[in-house]
Amino acid sequence: MTANGKRVMANGKVFLVGAGPGDPGLLTLRAAEVLASADVVATDALVAREIIERAPKTAEIIYVGKRSGAHAVPQEETNRLLIEKAREGKRVVRLKGGDPFVFGRGGEEAEELAAASIEFEIVPGISSAIAGPAYAGIPVTHRAHATSVTLVTGHESDETTGVNWKALAELDGTIVFLMGIANLPMIVRKLREHGVPAARPVAIISKATTAQHRTVTGTLENIERLAAEIETPALVVVGGVVALHETINWFESRPLFGKRVIVTRAREQASELKQRLESAGADVVQFPTIAIAPPDSYESLDRVIDAIGDYQWLIFTSTNGVDAFFERLRHHGEDSRALAEALIAAVGESTASGLRARGIEADLIPPKFQSAALLPLLDENQKGIRTAVIRAVEGSEELIDELRRRGGEVDLAIAYQTRRANADASALPRADAITFTSASTVDHFFEAIGENVTVLDGARIASIGPITSAAIRRWKREPDAEAEEATVGSLCDAVVRMLSR
Repeated sequence: MTANGKRVMANGKVFLVGAGPGDPGLLTLRAAEVLASADVVATDALVAREIIERAPKTAEIIYVGKRSGAHAVPQEETNRLLIEKAREGKRVVRLKGGDPFVFGRGGEEAEELAAASIEFEIVPGISSAIAGPAYAGIPVTHRAHATSVTLVTGHESDETTGVNWKALAELDGTIVFLMGIANLPMIVRKLREHGVPAARPVAIISKATTAQHRTVTGTLENIERLAAEIETPALVVVGGVVALHETINWFESRPLFGKRVIVTRAREQASELKQRLESAGADVVQFPTIAIAPPDSYESLDRVIDAIGDYQWLIFTSTNGVDAFFERLRHHGEDSRALAEALIAAVGESTASGLRARGIEADLIPPKFQSAALLPLLDENQKGIRTAVIRAVEGSEELIDELRRRGGEVDLAIAYQTRRANADASALPRADAITFTSASTVDHFFEAIGENVTVLDGARIASIGPITSAAIRRWKREPDAEAEEATVGSLCDAVVRMLSR
């Protein structure tokens, strides 16, 4: 817009967004939508990295978070920052743990924005006060135990804040102190001084809803001793509902809860394995040792696509090959209809699933996750049969050589290549398990750790299949578990069985 011939930047907008309690899966749809369009993200320290990564790569990320006793940026400076960025015409997301209006100072920031005539929107989030107990199997209300819940800011509940301890003590419901662990002795003393029985159940929930979630239960009489080693941030829950933890403890009862698993797969491929392991309760550390990259030249792939109607068989050896092939097919202005005349073979159920997602059902899937496993299923006489094998530049020539020996015409289409990722093993934590999904992940992992073998201390090794297991043995290690099928789901099952023994 212009005024008196001069360009004037219109005000942007500020979104006060609740990021939820820690588990990235608890982010709301509206919060994800707003983040995806942000120009600036001003985030708290405790917001999960996976949530922040939903912002565009072009977004400016500013950490303004606060931890107990350590305020990175004064609140007044945060308020000024939001107003300044909005006046530059930007979409500003103020990302807060939990809900912005539940002890998140969202009300104060909204007042400042209103006073500055800045447009804003409130995007509520799931509060840790509710989600933390829920993940600990503690319903904050229950007809048989509590018909009310009271939220108290724990880190400000000192002698001078005006908390009505007498009224709190007289409540017959649940009391949740947020960020209360630092003041736990005072909380216990005040409640006891005002008549709450020493036997009243108490739970301390540390790092609620995250992979490091931990619950300690006791009573007002012994909770200080039991919670001596608990880590912040932590919630304090007081009330009869705490007794339900043993019965409804779903989150901490998952088979891999408390176990740390390293995933070495390429980041582009790792999401499904990561999600499956996390659903089973694992703390997943991503350490991609390989990266998926385009081929140095698309010449061989383009030749196959140009002559796609001339092939009797198309053989896909991996999901990466499927993805790269169809991306290049779109580049040529074609889609899956171009494959109508060919029979399709998929090496592995994951590869078949990738084709299925594009509306194509594979005609042939070998029982083993090996290209050579197709050979017994294909005709001994390949004369007059033209086949295209779509794969990475790296790969065994056994299938191609044998089909040619049988008289077939075989073209290799290089769809992608794998490269060694820049993997810094120095920061790798010790883990309960390390997963490998290919021989290249094995080789690059052991090359990356070099002499730093302490990461292997106590860690069990899980392999996706025989070829990967053979690579592990070449490094003088024996896999502790091997997937029954060469799929991510089967590998996850193998990890569960391995760590449950």
